[in-house]
Amino acid sequence: MSKPKVYVTREIPERGLKIIKERFDAEVWPEYAPPPKEVIIEKARDVDALASLLSDKIDAEVFDVAPKLKIVAQMAVGFDNIDVKEATKRGIYVTNTPGVLTETTADFAWALLMAAARRVVEADKYVRTGQWKVGWHPSMLAGRDIYGATMGIVGAGRIGSAVAKRAKGFDMRVLFYDVVPRPELERELDAKPVDLETLLRGSDFVSVHVPLMKQTYHLINEERLKLMKKTAYLINNSRGPVVDEKALYKALTEGWIAGAALDVFEQEPTPVDNPLLTLDNVVVAPHISSASYETRSKMAEMVAENLVAFFEGRTPPNLVNPEVTQVRPLTKLF
Repeated sequence: MSKPKVYVTREIPERGLKIIKERFDAEVWPEYAPPPKEVIIEKARDVDALASLLSDKIDAEVFDVAPKLKIVAQMAVGFDNIDVKEATKRGIYVTNTPGVLTETTADFAWALLMAAARRVVEADKYVRTGQWKVGWHPSMLAGRDIYGATMGIVGAGRIGSAVAKRAKGFDMRVLFYDVVPRPELERELDAKPVDLETLLRGSDFVSVHVPLMKQTYHLINEERLKLMKKTAYLINNSRGPVVDEKALYKALTEGWIAGAALDVFEQEPTPVDNPLLTLDNVVVAPHISSASYETRSKMAEMVAENLVAFFEGRTPPNLVNPEVTQVRPLTKLF
């Protein structure tokens, strides 16, 4: 039996890629930048599987030319780049890589928070550009205390809960807003569930951890930014479109809030002329919250595990659309 064909849209870490190359007839896009959609369409014509990243648009246009395609294995937690409904209708399995990046992403939320509150990026630039002329001054780059402050978690799932746990180490009061009850957070961390308005009004730091969907698009908008304290900071390493960037720019330039830290943007890569990049009270990063060697390697391994399980006739460990089994029952294909 010939090996199933897989197109891998990026050079993923070796731990996963090695398994894929051993078990499949694999072709890998060799460039650092993502393949243009027309390349994905062309490569999809004759493959049994795609291994995709969040920046790859996988929709009906791709499915239409891919009669043999049976599974899209995504190396990410999110999957809004994939038309899951259309995939399910066509009997195409969709998998992701959840859980493994929880702690790494929570760590980075804290890196962003601390960098913003204590003005670390400004301080680095201050030293490197020769602005440090006086050894010490009481007001030099003064920031905000984190210890003992109030943390507001918007979205208290795996990552939001991990951020909340870290907040307790700083003896912070924790408020959280979620559409799902989280009694374990109340019990274990003494965190308080509140509505979004109460959270925004009462928090010194607001950290956003919701998935991107119709209900969360521009969840943080002008109206809600105006509810926040003038001394508060907004941290977002969930998905860029959850925050209205135009409203955030107004909030930062007109003093509605003190600062922000962003690892994600409405458009990625964000244009170099994005006005947010001109502001000293904004810390930015290029969507790297899960970028530790350990986590990225494990994510790649999970992609391989999802693919192998499917072609061995087993339910993939991280199946996004379980209802697809009614359309295409599992069968051993290796």
